[in-house]
Amino acid sequence: MTDATLSPPLYPPIEPYRSGMLPVDDRHTLYWEECGNPDGVPVLFLHGGPGAGLSPLHRQFFDPAHYRIVLFDQRGAGQSTPLGEYRDNTTQLLIADIETLRQKMGIDRWLVFGGSWGSTLALAYGQAHPERCSGFVLRGIFLCTPAEIDWFLNGIKWFFPEEHARFVEAIAPGERGDLLAAYAKRLFSDDPAANALAARTWSRYEGSCLHLLPHPEVAQQFASQAVGLGVGRLEAHYFLNQGFLGEDQLIREIGRIRHLPAVIIQGRYDVVCPPVSAFRLKQAWPEAAFRLVEDAGHAAFEPGIAKALVAATDQFWEQGRFG
Repeated sequence: MTDATLSPPLYPPIEPYRSGMLPVDDRHTLYWEECGNPDGVPVLFLHGGPGAGLSPLHRQFFDPAHYRIVLFDQRGAGQSTPLGEYRDNTTQLLIADIETLRQKMGIDRWLVFGGSWGSTLALAYGQAHPERCSGFVLRGIFLCTPAEIDWFLNGIKWFFPEEHARFVEAIAPGERGDLLAAYAKRLFSDDPAANALAARTWSRYEGSCLHLLPHPEVAQQFASQAVGLGVGRLEAHYFLNQGFLGEDQLIREIGRIRHLPAVIIQGRYDVVCPPVSAFRLKQAWPEAAFRLVEDAGHAAFEPGIAKALVAATDQFWEQGRFG
């Protein structure tokens, strides 16, 4: 997201001091970048989606004087190639990619920062490699449960009926009983035009529901080919496979990371990832700090959300709150 009119309380823009492309198998190559202080506290940024990719604004959640900021586009997203590629794309492979990147950077442990799908991946990574995490900043919690997936496909209509209607209208009437299967049929077909149209429609639907107040320019950005192909195809792919996670896995295995410091930040009026998931996570992880932003929806760049995220990253380095 690049909309300056949102005026989030972020650190000033910065450029990476190094970046590159990292081949992780015969199919996927990942874009990565580092910025901030090369000798600072290592922090890993995990973007949402799956498939949404990075924005230059994502660098600005962290004080560049104190943090060594590592960001990357996950498989099939952003500047990683091939865009929208769902084959050889699973949560377990993303976790392995994070470890490959960590080892490449020569980092022993890092603060893990993720929102929306990034919170899902942060929890899954942390539970797989708790010894490599110094703490967590998590926003807009998504646990990738069947109830949350059903909410995205069907429940959002209670708050955004007009956007949901546009989402449904792209599907033939006889197929609307199972929107996920209907979209998958188009997203993964051999027809590039059908792929692209379905992906842009899916992604625009999500982009239209991110904020407390309307931001049509963000919906248009999500409907672009560059964003839509990654978001539409990969979200459907991960939804079809329940995030490649076991039943309620991220709650069941929270004990693996409960000893580590964490901040959970959630918008009260988040329609994409409703607050009940953040509340469930806090109940399972009582030691974690919990910030409910009363005047915000889902997007990281809602002013109240951005302010809370920056305050959380500042607090970690100011207080040395690392496990």
